[in-house]
Amino acid sequence: MHKLSLKIFLLLLLALCSCRPTGAKELPIYNPSDFNPKLVDQSLHHKIENHTVSDFRLINQNGEIITQEDYKDKVYVVDFFFTSCTSICPLMTNNLLRVQQALLKANDIMFLSVSVTPEIDSIPVLRKYATAKGIIDGKWHVTTGDKKHIYELARKSYFAVVEQGDGGLQDFIHTPNFILVDKKKQIRGIYDGTVATEIERLLKDLKSLMQ
Repeated sequence: MHKLSLKIFLLLLLALCSCRPTGAKELPIYNPSDFNPKLVDQSLHHKIENHTVSDFRLINQNGEIITQEDYKDKVYVVDFFFTSCTSICPLMTNNLLRVQQALLKANDIMFLSVSVTPEIDSIPVLRKYATAKGIIDGKWHVTTGDKKHIYELARKSYFAVVEQGDGGLQDFIHTPNFILVDKKKQIRGIYDGTVATEIERLLKDLKSLMQ
């Protein structure tokens, strides 16, 4: 009886091990204390656990209100850009288009681009930009909104920028970072959106979270 029980236990253990994805690794969960302090608002420097991205209210390329509810139970990538940018933004968008294409059929993966010049990037401007780039409605929201709200998201929620500011008229942020957020609204990765090897790492990590 003892030998039979041991045999059953070993078979169950073998079955469990075989279910684990080969080479899969657990991605870290980032809290404010894990980032370069320059990227984190001073009020959050000592927070070491349980950080989740804040709720937001933005307007997309179709004039629709977009909130966290639209990303519920989704893994998503966030970037901060502006349509008239001629330096890093076109490269970042093209790289994110690669990711969109690679994961076209992954229904639980989405993208969120947030304009840092919302006073210029109106809904018609965003619509024209999204159409020209081949951004897929429903999978990728290109958004505008209240500037103070957007800049607070960048600094206190997604930790996307180094510069401090108040979101006022003279405030301006410009960052190459993509931020990866999981289904629990936790930050799981940060990537330089202008670097090809970083895009490959992002793709790998997205697939890891899908598992």
